[in-house]
Amino acid sequence: MFKQLQMERMKQALWWRIGEVRDQLLLPAEASAERRRDRAGLPAHDPGSGPVLSALMDWLSCAQDQSLSRDGGVARDYSLIHGWASSYPETTGYILPTFLDYAEFSGRPEMRERARRMADWLVRIQLPGGGFQGGKIDATPRVPVTFNTGQILLGLVAAETAFGGYREALHRAADWLVETQDSDGCWRKHPTPFAAPGEKEYETHVAWGLFEAARIEPQRGYGDAGLANVRWALESQAANGWFSKCCLDQPARPLTHTLAYALRGVIEAYRFSEDRPFLDAARRTADGLLSTLGSDGTLPGQMLPDWSPAVDWVCLTGTAQVAHCWLLLSQLTGEARYAQAAAKANQFVRRAVRIDGPPQVRGGVKGSFPVNGDYGKYEYLSWAAKFLADSLMLEMRLAPAASASYG
Repeated sequence: MFKQLQMERMKQALWWRIGEVRDQLLLPAEASAERRRDRAGLPAHDPGSGPVLSALMDWLSCAQDQSLSRDGGVARDYSLIHGWASSYPETTGYILPTFLDYAEFSGRPEMRERARRMADWLVRIQLPGGGFQGGKIDATPRVPVTFNTGQILLGLVAAETAFGGYREALHRAADWLVETQDSDGCWRKHPTPFAAPGEKEYETHVAWGLFEAARIEPQRGYGDAGLANVRWALESQAANGWFSKCCLDQPARPLTHTLAYALRGVIEAYRFSEDRPFLDAARRTADGLLSTLGSDGTLPGQMLPDWSPAVDWVCLTGTAQVAHCWLLLSQLTGEARYAQAAAKANQFVRRAVRIDGPPQVRGGVKGSFPVNGDYGKYEYLSWAAKFLADSLMLEMRLAPAASASYG
């Protein structure tokens, strides 16, 4: 087994080097410049939570305005190679609550109106059965997908709570998730065509959408369906907190991003039910992730079942998500070690965010650090900015001294 891992890492290093040579020859100037910047390392200066949060939300606003489809949704990404992408229904769904939260946090009411535009667009693109498509708005095939529907459900619940008028769309999405769930709690009937086939334990993040819907409609079975999915996922959780079916296409070495999705769903199951086994399970995974945290706040972009690094790049998206989960666990358990770990991780991601430069990159969060890592390669991802904004807002709320300097 050890020799196999060594061989795998040697092959990975070889392909990485080949990719670097290819990139040097073919990259546009903007991408080459960012690659050189990252190779020099992160800046030593931390811009601070307040300035970075403002820049993040301005970048997300720009992503809404500059989406190629110009429809009220948020662009999937800004690519240093291809430019702005079209709108991404899945991430627009859970970016929407971030805009509402930020409007309250910052006192910027225009952010509420941006959230309303997102909600109205999502209602317009809902499929006849109640589900939502996978991929970008112009992706094919256009078929209903479990995961994407669950993420958009989070936005519909937030829109109904904030504005009213979105209950029918909310019901249709949540009912579709309940009706398409298998008897053991897993969703198998409507996988995304943009990932490898197979069961996905990170769909506990879909269960979270159902918990939110249940808070508005407690009598429709949404909460029970969500808990059934989380219980299904936990049946195969290892003693060290590992999930073995938790990646888009490499279950033996999942992304920090998808592990964080799974963890958040388990945390939300505890917050919804207050059943202690969910909290215990969340802590097992959170502690496994904690064991991988570097002294500088880094988390490896992909990991192996013993929580050792599988790659030498950082998934900035997953790092921000994990930091947010640690902050939630600090609230739930009173354990300072989770908040301290989150502060380190958030600081690392903050240092990777530029608060100057052109609007397409100012306030954006790259998929990976360095920018040519394998997740979101040469892209600034809309969901990466969203997750960092969420994590920073919670950290600032929990640390009044940090929020006092906001603005």
